[in-house]
Amino acid sequence: MKGEEKYNTILKAAKGVFAKEGFYNSKVSEIAKEARVADGTIYLYFKNKEDILISLFEKELTRIIKLVKEELEKVSDPRDKLQKFCDIHLSMAEEDRTLAEVIQVELRQSNKFMREYKNKYFLAYLKIIADIIDEGKTSGIFKKDIKSDVVARMVFGSLDEISTYWVTTRRKRFNVHDAASTVGKILIEGMVSS
Repeated sequence: MKGEEKYNTILKAAKGVFAKEGFYNSKVSEIAKEARVADGTIYLYFKNKEDILISLFEKELTRIIKLVKEELEKVSDPRDKLQKFCDIHLSMAEEDRTLAEVIQVELRQSNKFMREYKNKYFLAYLKIIADIIDEGKTSGIFKKDIKSDVVARMVFGSLDEISTYWVTTRRKRFNVHDAASTVGKILIEGMVSS
């Protein structure tokens, strides 16, 4: 395996191990075994287990941001863009439950991530939402006095809670597209100019 291929193989293995065992219970040796590399090989690419987790988050969020931007370019109305954003966000939990579990549950158990990490990728993700709100304000669709950065966090917070519930519940899951539609409609109704 070449360097980049090995790096990606380790991250893919880590995603499965973290989701199955939990971040704290996972061992670097388990990730190496799943990736079919020697334990020492992991340390050629990563400093420690938390570095693997953060690298996985950065790689996946970079991919997600690219996907979201590409999909939103196909939509012109800010209301439709916000609905599309909500749908994409919740659909990702359904499409890759393992990744969703790592991001929704395991990542938050990392003290280093929660306290020390300067999360430029997350801020870029929030900016996508804020840009939709700004576009709606500029076009006169959304109220001019709403704070785009606050609304962006409200949108993310709503979707984040639903994603976490979807990943962690044992009960029959709801339809993510219906949930995305509900979140989008409620938020849009509160922002539309009268």
